[in-house]
This record gives sequence, C-alpha cells and structure tokens, in this order.
Amino acid sequence: MRSWITAAAVALAGTAALAQPYDGEVRKIDKAQGKITLRHGELKALDMPPMTMVFRVADPALLERVAVGDKVRFDAAKLDGHYTVTSIARSP
Repeated sequence: MRSWITAAAVALAGTAALAQPYDGEVRKIDKAQGKITLRHGELKALDMPPMTMVFRVADPALLERVAVGDKVRFDAAKLDGHYTVTSIARSP
C-alpha cells in the first residue's frame, strides 16, 4: 500500500519539529489577502532580526483568533518561499 502526502503536509511536518513560538503584536489584519502584519522580536529559526512585517497565514481561520493590538504567541515557517504564520494565539 502506498501513502500519498502533499508537499505542504511534508513541509509543515518538517517544520513542526523545529517550530518554536515567538512573541509579537498584531499591527494589521488583511482577511481578503490572508495576511497578517506582526511586530516581532528576533526569529532565530528563520534567521530574522526584530521587525514589523507581513506574513501569509497557513489557514485563514487563524485571522479570526486575533485583533489589531493583541499581544500574541505565534509559530512561523518559510513555506513555498513565503514567510507563513502556522499558528497564533493571544498571549495570556
């Protein structure tokens, strides 16, 4: 029996082991484009300095969990050449 796995599933599975949550603040949400602008500190696993930048979201439903101004914890990965938020939640 063969098991077929999509490239996206393999990419997400590969990053899951490396994923580490980051702290950030939501600056803008673009539901129509499936994007979120986050101000964040250094993202070591992505070799990225602190900045404010636009990310794609892996699932548009993630944008329903947060609002502009929220402090958040998020995971991000580089998928298909784009920096992508794979999970996000309001910080306690």
